[in-house]
Amino acid sequence: MNTIYEDEIAVLIPCLNEESTVGSVVTSFRKYFPTARIYVFDNGSDDNTASSAIDAGATVVSIPIRGKGNVMREMFRRVSAEIYILVDGDDTYFAEDAPRMVELLIKDQLDMVVGDRLSSQVYDEQNKRRFHSFGNRLVLRLINLLYRADCRDILSGYRIFSRRFVENCPILSDGFEVETEITIHARDKKLLTREIPIQYRDRPPGSVSKLSTIKDGIRILKTITLLFKDYKPLHFFSFAALFFLVLGLMCGAFPITEYFKTGEVTRFPLAFLAASLEILSVLLFCCGVILDTFARSAREQFELRLLRFSHQKKENE
Repeated sequence: MNTIYEDEIAVLIPCLNEESTVGSVVTSFRKYFPTARIYVFDNGSDDNTASSAIDAGATVVSIPIRGKGNVMREMFRRVSAEIYILVDGDDTYFAEDAPRMVELLIKDQLDMVVGDRLSSQVYDEQNKRRFHSFGNRLVLRLINLLYRADCRDILSGYRIFSRRFVENCPILSDGFEVETEITIHARDKKLLTREIPIQYRDRPPGSVSKLSTIKDGIRILKTITLLFKDYKPLHFFSFAALFFLVLGLMCGAFPITEYFKTGEVTRFPLAFLAASLEILSVLLFCCGVILDTFARSAREQFELRLLRFSHQKKENE
């Protein structure tokens, strides 16, 4: 590994009540990255997570507002580095996978490398909460369908970021939907990403998952819908316009058929409803066209911002 980059690596560990595992995580990453700065972002734990992290040699930062998205937002704001390693504090990921992920990021000049748990089936074998596996694959298929992508693990908590990615990635999510937001942002902005198979193990005894299958699953699906509206408004509003168009045609079929048969229209309420639905369909499509123009402009501005970032970095070097 290039030692110039190694000195600029920051390991970011979000934690909530991980007293039994965070020390092991810090120690294992210290073994593979002895010169890196290791931060544990304690999200208002009720146990001794902070003291365990300090004893293991990490710098602890307290983030009182609950939610993984809130924690990651503060991580990106407060820590400056060339390379960021994001890993959960539950000791389910292997530190020995990180060096090759970092090397891949450096060698191919990528923006993000994602640890892929799903391709090798290791997640399904190790994870004892089967609905988690089902939810992971449901979200994966949905995003691949909507964005015509070929992602293999959307919700992985093991990621490597470049400085360029961190300084140009807005985080609006509050909770566990943050990984979905980051992945969709990278896909929409055509940032350079790669997924690499990694090892995975289930949580050790005494460690409890903070992710609620139903509650957080609904939030993730909501995030996918809202981001699809923001990033692909023409597609989103076209689907809505098509729905009301078909509904309007179905409602209008009765008065139209009646008119051709008798020359009169007696079902005025139904005719007005059909006309209203068709007008609504046209308005929705027009909204999609207008918002798509704004979305395209936002992408252009993002590209220009990346160009300025790259030029400033070269000047500083």
